[in-house]
Amino acid sequence: MEKSKVYYTSFRTTFQENLPQKLKRLIKTAGMLEQIDFQNKYAAIKIHFGELGNLSFLRPNYAKVVVDLVKDQGGKPFLTDCNTLYVGSRKNALDHLETAYENGFSPFSTGCHVLIADGLKGTDELLVPIDGEYIKEAKIGRAVMDADIFISLNHFKGHESTGFGGALKNIGMGCGSRAGKMEMHNSGKPHVIESLCIGCRACYKNCAHSAITFEERIAYINHNRCVGCGRCIGVCPVDAVESDFDEANDILNYKIAEYTQAVLKDRPHFHISLVMDVSPYCDCHAENDIPIIPDVGMFASFDPVALDVACADAANKQPVMAGSILEKHGSHHHDHFKDTHPDTNWKSSVEHAVKIGLGNSEYELITI
Repeated sequence: MEKSKVYYTSFRTTFQENLPQKLKRLIKTAGMLEQIDFQNKYAAIKIHFGELGNLSFLRPNYAKVVVDLVKDQGGKPFLTDCNTLYVGSRKNALDHLETAYENGFSPFSTGCHVLIADGLKGTDELLVPIDGEYIKEAKIGRAVMDADIFISLNHFKGHESTGFGGALKNIGMGCGSRAGKMEMHNSGKPHVIESLCIGCRACYKNCAHSAITFEERIAYINHNRCVGCGRCIGVCPVDAVESDFDEANDILNYKIAEYTQAVLKDRPHFHISLVMDVSPYCDCHAENDIPIIPDVGMFASFDPVALDVACADAANKQPVMAGSILEKHGSHHHDHFKDTHPDTNWKSSVEHAVKIGLGNSEYELITI
């Protein structure tokens, strides 16, 4: 198979070219405007608006670059995401829109409207048959599937379940309706290590399914109610919650790849990833920790798989940031994301994506 082209530029600027201008040049050089006909077409630009309190999400200025390029070509762009499975500031369309606006993603700052793809309560979905190994019928937010063209604008960062969050995570998990997210998460159920639990109730406050109870200040998880979203794992301050199954995170990655296939098939698509503010956790958290590595640069490709691999390879060449979680954990696997979250395996998502024909793990990096 011929290597996929991934285009890259650093965050270095000059007096003649700032970062938005450099991103514009990257996108144009990568061929998005030449290879996709935007005239009178609806273009979904999938982005993460960031949980309230999180400050590592992409600035809306970057979204405006993509929006303006699409509009210049006669297209009709909109920014979009789907509601979350967990309790937070983006669990329904009203809260989600308020969060997006508060974080700067308004029509006035970005030049286009924001549509929450799966509707008011996360139930406005389209069933997309794919007959995959793990998913037979993906549940995707309707507005995403109604678009003629799909563009992903990704903040590349660490993730407690998938190793990192890049293009595949932003597309597959991000475009799933609430029921779709539940389907992707339900392969493994977490449990509480009683000797570590301090009874802080952070897990209880963040469980959207009333699956957590307390006995003598120790948390217990009812697996009949638990959907396996892993939110309790992420919010526990003492790592007292862990997954029951070693294979759960791999299966989650496989399902994300198949959901990504459902989103992208049979229509033009393009992908942009910014490797900056590489926080150890997802932007779904209501906080962001010290980045685990320095900022790397901006990447773009028609192949989301090659894009993720190129970003991971570039990130793994970076030094560890002093004072970060990664420095605390130490280097054992020669992989910054595996070292940050030892129970994850980001390569499983890539391998399955290649297996199902979603993209290519071999890439040619073109620096501009």
